[in-house]
Amino acid sequence: MNDDTNSADEAAIRNVMDIYINGAVSGSSADLAPAFHPAATIYGYVGPDLFGGPISDFFAWHDNNGPAADLTGNVSVIDIEGTVGIVRLELTNWTGHRFTDFFTLLKEDGVWKIISKVFYLHPE
Repeated sequence: MNDDTNSADEAAIRNVMDIYINGAVSGSSADLAPAFHPAATIYGYVGPDLFGGPISDFFAWHDNNGPAADLTGNVSVIDIEGTVGIVRLELTNWTGHRFTDFFTLLKEDGVWKIISKVFYLHPE
């Protein structure tokens, strides 16, 4: 892949992360959904309990949890190979919690979407 293609893909992936963060801030799954592939999944632990399954489970949780108005996010890693990418996102103050999220993205018909999210909830 040439540098121009890689730069365009990285910019597009950063835009997907912005959609995700802005959706978290707004508290609306309707704002989050455009970042995700419809068949996306989520997995991670909340305390001792595994939270996992289709991304619709995350959307339902998010709508009930409400806005994360003071959330800040930092993309620390983007790695792209052809039509797949990975992102590590550090999130601070998601309604008082700190998360590290790992995303796998897929470029389908020229559009990047999150296909899976795995998260780590840092102890308080």
